[in-house]
Amino acid sequence: MEEKSKQNHYWNPYLAGFVIGLMMIAAYYFSGEGLGGSGAFKSVAIAGVDAVAHNYAKDAAYFAPSVQEGAESPLNSWLIFEVLGVIAGAVISAAYFNRLSFNVGKSPKITNKTRLIAAVFGGILWGVGSQLGRGCTSGLIMSGMAVNALSGYIGLIAVFGGGYAFAYFVRKLWI
Repeated sequence: MEEKSKQNHYWNPYLAGFVIGLMMIAAYYFSGEGLGGSGAFKSVAIAGVDAVAHNYAKDAAYFAPSVQEGAESPLNSWLIFEVLGVIAGAVISAAYFNRLSFNVGKSPKITNKTRLIAAVFGGILWGVGSQLGRGCTSGLIMSGMAVNALSGYIGLIAVFGGGYAFAYFVRKLWI
């Protein structure tokens, strides 16, 4: 019986929100920046391009500032460790509460292939959008609202409003 209750245990959302707020304060205190993940993915992409095609990376305007001689490695960023910590924390939590499994989360009405294609397409849109928007939704909403920036509140309305409006068109991937 104890295993079943342990399997369905989730944090109280108010406590989780409070802990995220504490993490935000710690992030500002120790790094001078708020939370967000897109910078870590950008750093990994820059390091990857540099490793595969260094001459291209040093000549391309987007990559050059990060790969010049004497520049600090793009992987030497606290954001990399933030994202690694999020991944490690998720795995540890899932293992502890007996929810660790490797499967494709999807509606029974679609195939794994369709779900994975939709996920890759969504990931590409997220990556492009986070670069056009100069950061991800976590950074915009959580960090923006933490410093009482109007852009954080506008971002919150736009993200949730846009998600609600767009959900109609992709509902068959989940329903």
